[in-house]
Amino acid sequence: MNIPPSEFIRVPPEKLRAFVADAFRRVDVSEEDAGVLADLLVCNDLRGVFSHGSRLVAYYTEALRKDLLNPRPKPQVVGDGPATLTVDGDGGLGYFPALIAARAISRKAQDIGVAAAVTRSHGHIGAAGIYTRIPLAEGLFAYCTSGHQLSLRPDGGILAAAGASPMSFAVPAGEEPPLVLDFMPRLDYHPNSPNVDLAAHMSSSAPFRALGLGAVCQTLGGLLTGIPARRERAQRLWEGATQGAFLIAVDLNRFIPLDEFRREMDDYVRQVHQMRPLPGYDRALLPGHLEWEREREWAVVGVPVGKEHQEILQKVARELGVEKPW
Repeated sequence: MNIPPSEFIRVPPEKLRAFVADAFRRVDVSEEDAGVLADLLVCNDLRGVFSHGSRLVAYYTEALRKDLLNPRPKPQVVGDGPATLTVDGDGGLGYFPALIAARAISRKAQDIGVAAAVTRSHGHIGAAGIYTRIPLAEGLFAYCTSGHQLSLRPDGGILAAAGASPMSFAVPAGEEPPLVLDFMPRLDYHPNSPNVDLAAHMSSSAPFRALGLGAVCQTLGGLLTGIPARRERAQRLWEGATQGAFLIAVDLNRFIPLDEFRREMDDYVRQVHQMRPLPGYDRALLPGHLEWEREREWAVVGVPVGKEHQEILQKVARELGVEKPW
């Protein structure tokens, strides 16, 4: 899904933002919150993270129309320490409490060196990289993951325990693009997926690595935030508020002068560029480099919107009575 489409139309990002914001306003989201969501979703489109871009407006507006989520949440800080924070999302989308958390731990980490936060009682947070790039902009290392309510069954395959949650790491560089790893550890190892056998055949450790990383997402981004291991123990006002998040920010300057670290990162990145790329690729790049390039290029030439993406947005336009962005 996050491979740029071979056939597409170019849509100016400002038109996509206007479309997304208008769609959210039609389902009773406030003007301010609609603008925030539009900025974040279209930013993902600009980076080529289409799975978590403007196409999600269809999923979110449907959940809001069905009253699964609070359209006008008031996230609140319910726990605040020198190096920690807990934010309640009030049953709305997870973007708002996660943004509060990411900004707060950035300030706290700069003050005392390290900070962590959890968010709870909300829906989807989107791409985890949204929140690691906030501390990253301040020269901090950041980590973010999310967990959600699982319904594990004794007769189910063990890989279901990994959930379908994201995690992201972000490390600053200097003149070179930063290292930003933003991914779902479980890949597509869903029940009955043929890729499980294929991955096990190619690398016997791959499914176990995916399981282990996914379990970390679920325990830190889920259980730690108050999501029970069993659905029947869950108590929530909004049915769709099934997610939480866990975030960390670290001031690298406490260990090594930041300018020195940035220089070493630049040297590391440049050495990688000179290496032999993986089969089928023409460049040797670290995670986050392509997204960094795309964001700058596509902001000028427009977002490539493929056929399936167009169909999703057209359906939203029809259902909500908003104008298409092209």
